[in-house]
Amino acid sequence: MVGDGLTISREEEEEEEERSLAPLPSSGRHHRRKSSASAASRDGFPNPAHVRHLSRTETERLASSQRELADSNSRIVFIGDPGGSDPRFEIPRNSIRTAKYSPITFLPRNLFEQFRRLSYIYFLAIVILNQLPQLAVFGRGASALPLAFVLLVTAVKDAYEDWRRHRSDRIENNRAASVLDPQSGRFLSKRWKEARVGEVLKVLANESIPCDMVLLATSDPTGVAYIQTINLDGESNLKTRYAKQETMARPPGEDHPVDSAGVIRCEQPNRNIYGFLGNMEVDGKRVSLGPANIILRGCELKNTAWVIGVAVYTGSETKVMLNSSGAPSKRSRLETRMNRETLLLSAILIALCSVVAICNGIWLGNHSDDLELAQFFRKRDYSDGDDKKYNYSGIGTQVFFAFLMSVIVFQIMIPISLYISMELVRLGQAYFMVRDANLYDESSNSRFQCRALNINEDLGQIKYVFSDKTGTLTENKMEFQCASIRGVDYSGGRVSSRDNGEAHYILAAGKHILKPKMSVKTDPELVRLLKNKGDTEQGKRAREFFLALACCNTIVPLVVDTSDPKQKLIDYQGESPDEQALAYAAASYGFVLIERTSGHIIIDILGNRQRYDVLGLHEFDSDRKRMSVIVCGPDKTINLFVKGADNSMFGIIQNKVDLSMIDATKANLHAYSSLGLRTLVVGMRELSRKEFEEWQSAYENANTSLMGRGKLLRAVASNVERELHILGASGIEDKLQEGVPEAIESMRQAGIKVWVLTGDKQETAISIGFSCKLLTEAMTQIVINCNSEESCRNKLQDAVAMYRKFAVISPDPFENALTGTGSTKVSMALIIDGISLVYILKTKLEEELFKVATACDVVLCCRVAPLQKAGIVSLIKSRTEDMTLAIGDGANDVSMIQTADVGIGISGQEGRQAVMASDFAMGQFRFLVPLLLVHGHWNYQRMAYMILYNFYRNAVFVFILFWYVLYTAYTLTTAITEWSTVLYSIVYTALPTIVVGVLDKDLSRKTLMKYPQLYRSGQRDERYNLKLFTLTMMDAVWQSVATFYIPYLAYRQSTVDGSSLGDLWILAVVILVNIHLATDVFRWYWITHVAVWGCIVATLICVIIIDCIWTLPGYWAIFKIMGTGLFWLCLLGVIVAGMLPHFSVKALKEYLMPSDIQIAREMDKFRRMNAATMEIQMNRFSTLQL
Repeated sequence: MVGDGLTISREEEEEEEERSLAPLPSSGRHHRRKSSASAASRDGFPNPAHVRHLSRTETERLASSQRELADSNSRIVFIGDPGGSDPRFEIPRNSIRTAKYSPITFLPRNLFEQFRRLSYIYFLAIVILNQLPQLAVFGRGASALPLAFVLLVTAVKDAYEDWRRHRSDRIENNRAASVLDPQSGRFLSKRWKEARVGEVLKVLANESIPCDMVLLATSDPTGVAYIQTINLDGESNLKTRYAKQETMARPPGEDHPVDSAGVIRCEQPNRNIYGFLGNMEVDGKRVSLGPANIILRGCELKNTAWVIGVAVYTGSETKVMLNSSGAPSKRSRLETRMNRETLLLSAILIALCSVVAICNGIWLGNHSDDLELAQFFRKRDYSDGDDKKYNYSGIGTQVFFAFLMSVIVFQIMIPISLYISMELVRLGQAYFMVRDANLYDESSNSRFQCRALNINEDLGQIKYVFSDKTGTLTENKMEFQCASIRGVDYSGGRVSSRDNGEAHYILAAGKHILKPKMSVKTDPELVRLLKNKGDTEQGKRAREFFLALACCNTIVPLVVDTSDPKQKLIDYQGESPDEQALAYAAASYGFVLIERTSGHIIIDILGNRQRYDVLGLHEFDSDRKRMSVIVCGPDKTINLFVKGADNSMFGIIQNKVDLSMIDATKANLHAYSSLGLRTLVVGMRELSRKEFEEWQSAYENANTSLMGRGKLLRAVASNVERELHILGASGIEDKLQEGVPEAIESMRQAGIKVWVLTGDKQETAISIGFSCKLLTEAMTQIVINCNSEESCRNKLQDAVAMYRKFAVISPDPFENALTGTGSTKVSMALIIDGISLVYILKTKLEEELFKVATACDVVLCCRVAPLQKAGIVSLIKSRTEDMTLAIGDGANDVSMIQTADVGIGISGQEGRQAVMASDFAMGQFRFLVPLLLVHGHWNYQRMAYMILYNFYRNAVFVFILFWYVLYTAYTLTTAITEWSTVLYSIVYTALPTIVVGVLDKDLSRKTLMKYPQLYRSGQRDERYNLKLFTLTMMDAVWQSVATFYIPYLAYRQSTVDGSSLGDLWILAVVILVNIHLATDVFRWYWITHVAVWGCIVATLICVIIIDCIWTLPGYWAIFKIMGTGLFWLCLLGVIVAGMLPHFSVKALKEYLMPSDIQIAREMDKFRRMNAATMEIQMNRFSTLQL
C-alpha cells in the first residue's frame, strides 16, 4: 500500500491469483537431467523446506510478489545465453541514462520546457510583434533582450545540471564487472554498460551489484548472501538473500558448463523493489523464485566472499531505475495566488492600451483633414499627377495598430524578471536553510535537505501538521522494558545487565570474548528464575519464552571488532527495530543468538551452546499479523514458535486450558499499552512427527505451486499456527525524540494543529499523546471505535452533540466552523481508529468527520493504513484553503507526504523512502519548529514582499510611459531610450530585490522562537493579499504621477528636449523605487547597501554610456540637463513627493495600529521593555485578527 507505485494492492493481488499459468516452453538447447534426491538430515527428519528469511518490512509487502504469471506477461531468460533471451520484447543493455538532454535535443527540448510557462509565451508574442515594421516601437534586438536573457540564464543552469548527470552516467556505465564467457568458462572483465540479460556475472565482497540478478551460487555452502541496500532505499542493515540449492550444487564456471544451467521465467520489469515472482527450470525440475532469490542493482555485497547470478533486468529496466523518478511537482500558494494579480495587471494593461488606442482614433478623426498631406495618412496618391486613391488602411486599422503598439510599450507591466528573481531567491533561501546549524542532526550526521526549491515560502503558512508516530515523534530505537510470562509481570528492570553484573559473556574459539553490542534492563527476579534451569513450571515457560525470542526472527548476528583485541561484539542486523530489541533482550537474559545460516541457528543458552535446525519459517504479513518458525532442537523435538499482535494471537491460543493465564496476560498488555509500550504476544506448541510431515508436504506443494501460491502459503501458515500455549508478552519502549513535547506546544501556540496518524494500538497512541503533550488531562476525549457505518454515524452525531454542549457564546470574534456560535472554552480531542475510517472516508459521513475533526484541538488516528493517512490529509486539503504539512520517516508515509502541500521526510531507522518522496528532509521532529517558525516565517515575508515590490516597481515605470503618451498625440513614442527600458527590470532594479528576498529578516530567530504566535501572520496572509496589492498599485500610480509631472512642469517652457527629460525620468524612477525598497528593509547588511545604492550608481553610469553612443537617439542629452541645478532639484522633489504618502501611511499605521510583527520588532530593538507586557499585547492582536 506504499505510494508511488512501490507495491501492489490486495485487490490487484487477488485478481492476479485467479489467472492461470501456461506451461514453460521447452528449449532444445538445454539438457534435461533428473535432480538427485537429497539424503535425510542428520537427525532422521526430512530435509528442511526451503526457507526465505525476509525482514518484517519486506515480508509485509510479500503479497505483492505472490501474484501469478500469465504467459503473455512474463520474461524468458536462458541462463548463459543472452542472444536467446525472450525474442518477443526488446531488451535493453545495462547502460543507464539519467541525463535529460543530448547535444542535439538540448536546445529544442529546453526551450519547450521553458515555454510551458504561459507568461513566456506572452513575452515571445511581444517580441514577435515588435519585429513587424508597422508595430516596431523598440529596436528589434533590444525588444528581445529581456526574454533572451531569462531563457539563457535558465538554459545555462539546466545545461550545467545535465552535464553533471552525463558525467555521473559515464562513471557508472564504465565500471568493471566479471561476466562469464560460455566458451572458456572463465569470468572476464566487461564494462557494466555491456552486460546483457541472460549473462552470468560474479560479484565479489564490497562490490556493487551491476544489474538485477537471480542468485545461482554464493561462497557460503548454504547459499546465503548478505547485501546492503543503502543505495536503493537508504536502509543500512544487512539483508539476507539465498541461492536455490538446485543451482548451488552446480555453480556456473569451468567445472559446470553454463549451457546446462537452465531457463528462468519471471515477471516483466516493474517498480516493486520488495517483490519478485518467477520460476526456474533446472535439470527438468521447476523451482519457484521469490524476493529472497534476487539482488538488485545499486546494492552492495557484504560479509560474503562472492556470489554468482544471472542478469534478468538490465539498464533502464532495473528496479532502481524504474523508481528513480522524483517527488511530484508542487507549486507554492504565493505563486498560485500570484496568477490572480497577474490577471488584474493584464486587465490594467488592456485598459491602458485601450485608452491609448481609442484616444489615438479620436485624435486621427479630429485631424483627418490636417493629415491629408502627411506621409502615412494621405488618402490620395499625387506622385504621378493622377488623382487616384492611395493605399490607406483607414482609422480603424490605425487604432488596432496603436493598441498592439501600446501592448509592446507597456509590456513590462507583467514583470518577466520576477520569475527568474523568484528562482534565485529560493535558491539563496535553500542555501541558508541547509547551512543552518540548528537544523543539523549530530546523531545521524545529517543536514537539512531542500529537495523542492519552489515551495520554500509555503513553510510560513502551515495550518495543519500530519505526523506519523513511530520514528517521527519517537526514535524508532526500541528498547525491551518488561515481559509477562504465564501472566506474571516482570517489569522490575531498572539498570542494564552490564551494570548489575548480569551480562552474559560467551567464550568463543580463539579465546575471544563475545558479548552483545547492546544490553537492556533485566529483572532480577526473572534472572534468578532462568538460572534455576527450569526446575519449576514458571522457570520452564520463562526459558521457552526467551528461546522463542531468540529463534523466531530473521536477525543476522555479525561479529565486529573492538579496540580490545580479546573482545568482540555481536551486532544484530535486521530491518525491524522490534526484532533487534527482542534479540538483544534474549541475549541479556542469557539466550544469545550467535550464528545463523539458511538451515540452522546456534544459540548460547546460559553458557551452553546449542544448535537448532530451522525446518520452516512463515514470514510476517499484514493479514496474519504474526510470524512463526519451526525448529528442531538438540533433543530432536520439533517446536513451533509464534509471535505477533495481540488481536491476531489470542484467536489461535488454547482458551480453555490457559484461560486465567490469558486474562492475566491481557491485563498486563493493557498496562503496558497505557505506558506507551509496543506489545507482542508469544506462543508455542510441540509438533509431532506426523504433524511436521503434513506441514512440510503442504508447505512444499504451496511454495512450488504455479497457481495461487500466496493463498496457499497463507493457508499453510494458518493451519499450523493453532492451539498454541501462551508463553507471555513483551513490552518494548519506543522513546520520544528529544524536544518533541516542546515542539508540539510551540506549534500549538503558533496556531498549528498537530494530528498524529499511527498504526499503533489505541492505548499506545494515547499514552504517547500524553507523553508528548499532544493530549492533556483537561481535554475531553471523543473516541470513535466502530465496526459499521451506522455506528460511525451515531458516534459522529454524539460527537456533535457533545461539542455543542461545551460550546459557549464568546466575545471573541473567532467563529467556530462547526456551530457558528463562537469559540469554545473546553479543549477537545478526537481519537478514531482505522476500522472506523473505512466506513467514513469516501462516504457521506466524510463531511461529518470533517466538521468534528476541525472543531477539535487534537486528532489522533490509530491503526490506520498508509492510504488512510493520505485520505485524512485530503479530507482537510480538499475542503479548506489551509496549508497542510505531512511528516514521516517510513515507506508507509509516502502517500501522505506526497498528498500534503508540504511533505517532510525524517532520516530515520526505516530507510529513506519517505526522504526520497519528500520536499524537505531533516533528522529530528523538533527541527520542525525552527524550520516553520523561523525559516518559514522569513521565507514567506521575503517572497510576499518581493512579489508585490516587483509589481509596484514595473507599474510605476509603465504609468510614467503612459502619462508621456498622453502628451505626444498618442503616437507611442517614448522619451526614455529603448535600452533603458530594457535594462530597467534586469539591471537597474533587479539586484536589490533579490538580495532583500534572500537576506532580509523582520524579526530575530530568538524572538520568533520565543513568541510562536508571531507565525500566525503567515496563516492570515498578512503580507500578501488583495488589499495590499490594491494599496501598492495606488502607491505606484501616485509615484508615477510625481515622477512624471514634477520634471514635466519644471521644464515645460524650456528648450530641453525629450531625450534629456527621458534621462531625468529614468534616473528619478530608479532612485525612487530603490529608496522605497530601502524604507521597507528590516535588516541591513553590507551587501544590501551595495545592492541598493550600487544599482543607483550603475543606472547613472549606464545612462551616461548610452548617451555617449552617437548612433543612438539622445546623444549627449544627459550632460546637457545634468549640469543645471533644476535637474537636481527635480530629483529631490520627485523623491520627497513620491515617498511622502508611503512614509506617512507606514508611520501612522505602525504608531496607531501596530501589528504583532511591529510590536516584536520594537521589543527586539528596545530590550529594556517588559517582555511579559509585550506578550500580552501580541496575544490580544493575534486574537482580534484571526
